[in-house]
Amino acid sequence: MTQHPTPQISVQIVPVTPFQQNCSIIRAASGKAAVVDPGGEPDKIMAAAAKIDAKIEKIWLTHGHLDHAGAAEEIKRRTGAPIEGPHREEVFWLNQIAESWKRFGIEDGEDCAPDRFLDDGDTVELDGVHFDVVFTPGHTPGHVIFHQKDMKLALVGDVIFAGSIGRTDFPRGDHQTLINSITDKLWPLGDDTQFLPGHGPMSTFGHERKSNPFVADHLTGYAGTAKTAADPTAQKTTKRWQ
Repeated sequence: MTQHPTPQISVQIVPVTPFQQNCSIIRAASGKAAVVDPGGEPDKIMAAAAKIDAKIEKIWLTHGHLDHAGAAEEIKRRTGAPIEGPHREEVFWLNQIAESWKRFGIEDGEDCAPDRFLDDGDTVELDGVHFDVVFTPGHTPGHVIFHQKDMKLALVGDVIFAGSIGRTDFPRGDHQTLINSITDKLWPLGDDTQFLPGHGPMSTFGHERKSNPFVADHLTGYAGTAKTAADPTAQKTTKRWQ
């Protein structure tokens, strides 16, 4: 089997907005970079990029909520980087970012018009390194995540968190759809895949399958084949839901 070298990619987390959203700067060894979910505080994001000598050439969005996309247009103006993602269903949220921020007394939020919408199975690319796009609705109707299989890394927005899952009480959210996205789309990426959520610390899918109080296997009845070869506790049954 062909072995692929692990890409030389670093990740710098930049918490932004009063919601402390995990905006992240994905930097290739060349210095070229993508910023994921720039929700606000563009000065802070640009300063963080400069500190690690990162040239922002791509802007990737997981979904259209105000704290994930509010500064995308400003970062685009400053860098010329195209905005890629999320799925077209997120226009519902992207078109009300400015109005949503005003409810919190913040006047510099801005609606967003992506240069490229993304679908399940698409890829985004940074300096020759490809990230798979996975469609994961439920928290919002057009949420996507970005997965780099060689690094065993996923940028998951607000689908899942360490010990929790995304809210589904916003307009066009749906709880069962979110659960399906997690178990059908995320778990098969592998238990040893680390994920960076939109808020809070990183975790692994394997850890969440064991302990997450919303989507642990013993709660969902999931028994897929995402267990790694190093984990002998993989279940063999084909039952998925109880």
